[in-house]
Amino acid sequence: MTATAQAHVVGRAEEVPLGEGRAFTAGGTPVAVFRLRDGTLRAVAAVCPHAGGPLADGQSDAKVVVCPLHLNAYRWEDGSSPTGAPPVAVYPVREEDGALVVEA
Repeated sequence: MTATAQAHVVGRAEEVPLGEGRAFTAGGTPVAVFRLRDGTLRAVAAVCPHAGGPLADGQSDAKVVVCPLHLNAYRWEDGSSPTGAPPVAVYPVREEDGALVVEA
Protein backbone atom coordinates (compact mmCIF):
# COMPACT_ATOMS: atom_id res chain seq x y z
CA MET A 1 0.00 0.00 0.00
CA THR A 2 1.33 3.44 -0.87
CA ALA A 3 1.19 6.44 1.43
CA THR A 4 -1.82 7.77 -0.49
CA ALA A 5 -3.82 4.52 -0.48
CA GLN A 6 -7.13 4.50 1.37
CA ALA A 7 -9.47 1.75 2.46
CA HIS A 8 -12.62 1.46 0.31
CA VAL A 9 -15.64 -0.76 0.80
CA VAL A 10 -16.18 -2.22 -2.67
CA GLY A 11 -18.98 -4.70 -2.07
CA ARG A 12 -20.22 -7.59 0.04
CA ALA A 13 -18.07 -10.64 0.74
CA GLU A 14 -20.75 -13.00 -0.59
CA GLU A 15 -20.44 -11.38 -4.03
CA VAL A 16 -17.17 -13.28 -4.59
CA PRO A 17 -17.78 -17.05 -4.59
CA LEU A 18 -15.09 -19.53 -3.61
CA GLY A 19 -12.64 -20.04 -6.49
CA GLU A 20 -13.85 -17.02 -8.51
CA GLY A 21 -13.12 -13.35 -9.11
CA ARG A 22 -15.27 -10.24 -9.50
CA ALA A 23 -14.58 -6.71 -10.73
CA PHE A 24 -15.13 -3.72 -8.43
CA THR A 25 -14.05 -0.09 -8.16
CA ALA A 26 -12.04 1.08 -5.14
CA GLY A 27 -11.97 4.86 -4.97
CA GLY A 28 -11.95 5.17 -8.74
CA THR A 29 -9.45 2.33 -9.25
CA PRO A 30 -10.76 -0.75 -11.10
CA VAL A 31 -9.83 -3.86 -9.09
CA ALA A 32 -10.40 -7.59 -9.42
CA VAL A 33 -11.10 -9.36 -6.13
CA PHE A 34 -10.69 -13.14 -5.89
CA ARG A 35 -11.61 -15.65 -3.23
CA LEU A 36 -9.14 -18.49 -3.59
CA ARG A 37 -10.21 -22.08 -3.02
CA ASP A 38 -8.86 -21.93 0.54
CA GLY A 39 -11.03 -18.84 1.22
CA THR A 40 -8.15 -16.34 1.05
CA LEU A 41 -9.02 -12.99 -0.54
CA ARG A 42 -6.68 -11.40 -3.11
CA ALA A 43 -6.95 -8.22 -5.18
CA VAL A 44 -5.15 -6.97 -8.29
CA ALA A 45 -5.74 -4.31 -10.93
CA ALA A 46 -8.84 -5.28 -12.92
CA VAL A 47 -7.18 -4.77 -16.30
CA CYS A 48 -4.30 -6.87 -17.61
CA PRO A 49 -1.34 -4.58 -18.38
CA HIS A 50 -0.43 -6.68 -21.42
CA ALA A 51 -3.52 -6.23 -23.57
CA GLY A 52 -6.35 -4.91 -21.39
CA GLY A 53 -7.95 -8.26 -20.58
CA PRO A 54 -10.47 -8.56 -17.72
CA LEU A 55 -8.46 -10.19 -14.93
CA ALA A 56 -11.60 -10.85 -12.85
CA ASP A 57 -12.55 -13.41 -15.52
CA GLY A 58 -9.20 -15.18 -15.23
CA GLN A 59 -8.35 -18.49 -13.61
CA SER A 60 -6.51 -18.43 -10.31
CA ASP A 61 -4.72 -20.68 -7.87
CA ALA A 62 -2.80 -20.12 -4.65
CA LYS A 63 0.11 -18.43 -6.46
CA VAL A 64 -1.17 -16.65 -9.59
CA VAL A 65 -4.07 -15.26 -11.57
CA VAL A 66 -4.06 -15.94 -15.33
CA CYS A 67 -5.47 -13.44 -17.83
CA PRO A 68 -8.17 -15.04 -19.99
CA LEU A 69 -7.01 -13.32 -23.20
CA HIS A 70 -3.39 -14.33 -23.67
CA LEU A 71 -2.77 -16.53 -20.63
CA ASN A 72 -0.26 -14.21 -18.95
CA ALA A 73 0.12 -15.11 -15.28
CA TYR A 74 0.57 -12.64 -12.40
CA ARG A 75 1.83 -13.53 -8.92
CA TRP A 76 -0.40 -12.63 -5.97
CA GLU A 77 2.70 -11.91 -3.92
CA ASP A 78 3.99 -8.93 -5.90
CA GLY A 79 2.18 -8.70 -9.25
CA SER A 80 5.19 -9.87 -11.24
CA SER A 81 4.69 -12.13 -14.22
CA PRO A 82 6.47 -15.48 -14.60
CA THR A 83 5.38 -15.33 -18.26
CA GLY A 84 7.30 -12.08 -18.90
CA ALA A 85 4.38 -9.63 -19.10
CA PRO A 86 4.56 -6.22 -17.40
CA PRO A 87 3.60 -6.46 -13.69
CA VAL A 88 0.10 -5.84 -12.39
CA ALA A 89 -0.74 -3.77 -9.29
CA VAL A 90 -1.58 -5.80 -6.18
CA TYR A 91 -3.85 -4.38 -3.47
CA PRO A 92 -4.46 -5.37 0.14
CA VAL A 93 -7.99 -6.74 0.58
CA ARG A 94 -9.89 -7.95 3.63
CA GLU A 95 -13.36 -8.78 4.86
CA GLU A 96 -14.82 -6.61 7.63
CA ASP A 97 -18.27 -7.41 8.98
CA GLY A 98 -19.28 -8.97 5.66
CA ALA A 99 -17.91 -6.08 3.57
CA LEU A 100 -15.01 -6.33 1.11
CA VAL A 101 -12.41 -3.64 1.85
CA VAL A 102 -9.67 -2.86 -0.68
CA GLU A 103 -6.81 -0.46 -0.01
CA ALA A 104 -6.14 1.44 -3.21
